[in-house]
Amino acid sequence: MFDNLSDKLDKAMHVLKGHGSITEVNVAETLKEVRRALLDADVNFKTAKEFTNTVKEKALGQNVLTTLQPGQLMVKLVKDELTELMGGETAGIDLSGAPTVILMSGLQGSGKTTFSGKLANYLKTKKTKKPLLVACDIYRPAAINQLHVVGDQIGVEVYSEPENKNPVLIAQNAIAHAKKNGFNVVIVDTAGRLAIDEAMMAEIANVHKAIQPHETLFVVDAMTGQDAVNTAKTFNERLNFDGVVLTKLDGDTRGGAAISIKSVVDKPIKFIGTGEKMDAIDVFHPARMADRILGMGDVVSLVERAQEQFDEDEARKIQKKIAKNQFGFDDFLNQIQQVKKMGSMKDLVGMIPGAGKALKDVDIDDDAFKGIEAIIHSMTPTERTQPALINGSRKKRIAAGSGTSVQQVNQLLKQFDQMSKMMKMMQGGGGRKMMQAMGNMK
Repeated sequence: MFDNLSDKLDKAMHVLKGHGSITEVNVAETLKEVRRALLDADVNFKTAKEFTNTVKEKALGQNVLTTLQPGQLMVKLVKDELTELMGGETAGIDLSGAPTVILMSGLQGSGKTTFSGKLANYLKTKKTKKPLLVACDIYRPAAINQLHVVGDQIGVEVYSEPENKNPVLIAQNAIAHAKKNGFNVVIVDTAGRLAIDEAMMAEIANVHKAIQPHETLFVVDAMTGQDAVNTAKTFNERLNFDGVVLTKLDGDTRGGAAISIKSVVDKPIKFIGTGEKMDAIDVFHPARMADRILGMGDVVSLVERAQEQFDEDEARKIQKKIAKNQFGFDDFLNQIQQVKKMGSMKDLVGMIPGAGKALKDVDIDDDAFKGIEAIIHSMTPTERTQPALINGSRKKRIAAGSGTSVQQVNQLLKQFDQMSKMMKMMQGGGGRKMMQAMGNMK
């Protein structure tokens, strides 16, 4: 996500490095590269021009603080302006209705149905809501079935009327069903439509008028770039939607839609889709996204994800086991499962400041733990709780059973032993000993 743009902006900032002061000449040179980077990322031309003009005015109007070098100041100005361009503040979702009605709109193939499921799952698990999904796509073959499959996957009821060909009536009946059965959120999934299809655009406008949704979200595939922005404009003229959802932001996208859509339609990006799984949905935070674009990572999101997976009871059990020197491979396996639930490895690495840039050419596989898991699964229950029992013959058996080598088994045992010692030292507050141990691990 944004890899090319990040690289180009980084190179643009290098123009100012080493300069003792900001001048009109070196600012113009830097911002020419910044504008080129934005245009290459498929940012709207007018948006890119206004962006660089604003940064230029602010840069030339600044007295460089003694603690900031010109390059650092320019990075700060670009970051602040990028944040503003993408909306400034994080936009919430209105959940005040009884029930709250959310209408999903967008083009064919934009990922509306999948995102409707992700949003229902998010509201159910993070906001403790009872959502109802509504199948109002009466045109696409198997669309109703697809929504039922998604609903089953996340444990959310789906309302559908397969014989009814009137989406307005289906939506109204679904809201009545929700009120009668205690659902507090209704997510209406509509058919994808082309902006140029007048009959289809009139149909969704009629659904909108009939159900008066609290939130109308426009779902757009981030990989369509500038076309996404133009389409958003057309849909907004008809629906006056409340916010944008960018799907497929984890793909090989240049990111232009994320940067320019707010300035063109003046509607906030509310959510982003970051993968195929049902929990691959994030609230859009403009400041955090600006940090990531400029290669500064996103530690806050990383910590939030870790906290979501953190189990306090499990943590207490592990603390006791460490204190009694009983931390085994089953506990280690549980920790791996918690890390995997946090999201794709590449996405997590991108949140660590500097790591994304350092590892940009490294293919980080989501199956990074596969070998470790295979080795642990090939151990007997006794070996997992008492790793000291694993001798030469046992190592050969474990390697054969896991499809790995004895060398890999040895490596895991060594790392596990070092990690156990460090955890024990942390438990006892032995900071000095721990630092020594870390030095010996090199």
